[in-house]
Amino acid sequence: MNGSGAGAGGEHHTASPAPAPAPVTLLIADDDEVTRSGLRLLLAAQPGIEVVGEAADGVEAVERALLLRPDVILMDVRMPRRNGIEATRQLLAESDRPPKVVVITTFENDDYVTAALSAGASGFVLKRRPVPQIAEAVRVVAAGEAILFPSTLRRMVTARPLASTAALPRAALTGREEEVLRLMATGLSNPEIAGSLSVTLETVKTHVGNVLTKLRAQNRTHAVVIAYESGLVVPRFPG
Repeated sequence: MNGSGAGAGGEHHTASPAPAPAPVTLLIADDDEVTRSGLRLLLAAQPGIEVVGEAADGVEAVERALLLRPDVILMDVRMPRRNGIEATRQLLAESDRPPKVVVITTFENDDYVTAALSAGASGFVLKRRPVPQIAEAVRVVAAGEAILFPSTLRRMVTARPLASTAALPRAALTGREEEVLRLMATGLSNPEIAGSLSVTLETVKTHVGNVLTKLRAQNRTHAVVIAYESGLVVPRFPG
């Protein structure tokens, strides 16, 4: 009887490989059929992403999202019938499990992008970026992080009239919460903020949660937009 038998004490147990994580499900919303089809083909070939559908305008984006329940929507903002801003706002209001929204745009100084971030989008990418970078943005947002480009966000917000300072109820934020918000606005992740402040990651998560609640922000990107528009974070440019 060889060693591969099932006798007691003679068994050799091989550890089962850990199951692969479920792919991020993605809906692509863009009114240009060529762009939409190209993105679908290229992103479907990226690891960890499953494209589950397409939409040609904002109305269809909402309908398809409520039906397919994707993790993330890659959302163009300039679309007929309903633009990406209104579609994002409607999804967050009507869905019990709204998808994360990544705005995809041609121009980084587009007022529509800033409005979409204020409506609850988790970040934005430029259409001209390489497909692997767009795919990474989708995966990062699906994992609960935000896609922030501080220099670009500063330019977009500064180019618009500032909102009322009432958008940021400063008295409601503690000094440490304001400090965390300022660091968020520089694009730091939670672990990086923890290292900068010499506190635990759990402490940072608590502060971030408090900031979002007090500002009534949809996510950390929205909170950063509020910080810039309210003047808590003053746009500065190198040079």
